[in-house]
Amino acid sequence: QVQLVESGGGLVQPGGSLRLSCTASGFALGYFAIGWFRQAPGKEREGVSSITTNTGRTYYAESVKGRFTISRDNAKSTVYLQMNSLKPEDTGVYYCAVRQPHGTDWLSSATYTRWGQGTQVTVSS
Repeated sequence: QVQLVESGGGLVQPGGSLRLSCTASGFALGYFAIGWFRQAPGKEREGVSSITTNTGRTYYAESVKGRFTISRDNAKSTVYLQMNSLKPEDTGVYYCAVRQPHGTDWLSSATYTRWGQGTQVTVSS
């Protein structure tokens, strides 16, 4: 089965940290750029961060710069999202997906495919 699986979500207090993992099954993750997205109830899916393949360049939404860090371990076929200084507005279901090579926006969900099932992140006191 070719799919992505997200894990690492949970309940955390404001100011806390979580590390999300996106692991590929059935294909080599290292051949693809990967993006993280999140969606809160009643809101559109929002691009959070992405990482390229050859150069390892990273992209972040303005709302998470300085707090979130994306990285990858191709040997483990996994992309991580380290989330620090979490805020209640970070709450949502977090998804990872594969970047289409012809995409023009690194944080646009329309250019991604092979979405995982998502992992819930709740930031609350």
